[in-house]
Amino acid sequence: MMKLIAVDLDGTLLKSDGSISLENKEALNRAKNLGIKVVICTGRPLLSVAAILDEMNLREPGDYVITYNGGLVQKADTGEILSEKSLTKADAVELYNLSKSLNLPCNLLDLDNIYELPYPKDRESWYSSTKPALPFVTTTLEELPDDSRFNKIIFCYEEKVLNEEIKGIPPEFYEKFTIMKSRPILIEMMNNEVDKGKGIEILCHLLGFQANEVMAFGDEANDHAMIEFAGMGVAMGNATTALKEVADYITDTNDNHGIAQAIKKFILTNTDHA
Repeated sequence: MMKLIAVDLDGTLLKSDGSISLENKEALNRAKNLGIKVVICTGRPLLSVAAILDEMNLREPGDYVITYNGGLVQKADTGEILSEKSLTKADAVELYNLSKSLNLPCNLLDLDNIYELPYPKDRESWYSSTKPALPFVTTTLEELPDDSRFNKIIFCYEEKVLNEEIKGIPPEFYEKFTIMKSRPILIEMMNNEVDKGKGIEILCHLLGFQANEVMAFGDEANDHAMIEFAGMGVAMGNATTALKEVADYITDTNDNHGIAQAIKKFILTNTDHA
């Protein structure tokens, strides 16, 4: 019996128009009513997913949320941080210099703000188009305190240009940081101990769950680690080819209630006949 269902948002729970289907809501609510922990696992900060948690009835005592791609494990009702892994200002300097060498715009994110550092000429960040919940703050690295901590650093720009420019990231950066695409226009860099799989593992340790008691749903590169960690890793029908190759099961697309279909197949069918 599964004890935890980890669910990515964009391209997974959320349809292409940003809504959540009634079918997915009902299936996840039925799973929660069976005592299964339903955990949103996202690259976004908590403030950006609060309305979704409310809509899904996932902000009650005993509910959890994994944010910043596993960098934070939090209680969903209070926001209390149970685990946090972040980047230093020295990391930010190194990654900002990398962005300049690639001619890509760079943003720094902490728990409260999105920092806009000087952008390359005619290449402003596209991050505002993703409608993040945190406010943008224009600044420079020199103005930020030396003890600053950042939950992630991003390059966000037009897909074709981004894909071409990031080919120039030196291999040593992939060893020092966790670097992954979370959307076609967005690449994210985090502490090298951060990924969604590690975030779920930390929460499972706190709850006394095992990996084989976890079902996880995702569609993009930043979901790879949790799909591999989970006993039942489910790739959406619209997932990347690479994610489908490591998944235990491929369900329907995010626009056709893929989550609900898999939950009914593997969890609710068993309980309906119990």
